[in-house]
Amino acid sequence: MEFHPKDLPILKTYDLKDEKAAIEAVEDMVNIGFQENKEGFKVLMPKITRTAKRIGYTVTTGVTAGLKQKKENRDIKYWTYHHDDEHYAIVLISNSALTELGF
Repeated sequence: MEFHPKDLPILKTYDLKDEKAAIEAVEDMVNIGFQENKEGFKVLMPKITRTAKRIGYTVTTGVTAGLKQKKENRDIKYWTYHHDDEHYAIVLISNSALTELGF
């Protein structure tokens, strides 16, 4: 089944401007958790390539490291895409929730 990440149900959206905000968003996502929810998280980043790359790296590696530290399942899928003219976006969701949703 073909789908676009924007079609996934989103629990919370983070509009990040810098790496410091990304670290705070990662802590929040890890505290909320991925396995208990059937929704994912969306991270919006400015369309400034260098900033977006840093935020994206911080989010993806930070979530994995945070889940490992909490000894939780790290089977997370994520997609990066052009959200609109001003933002890139990353959507993160647990693989089990993705399977349950039929994607």
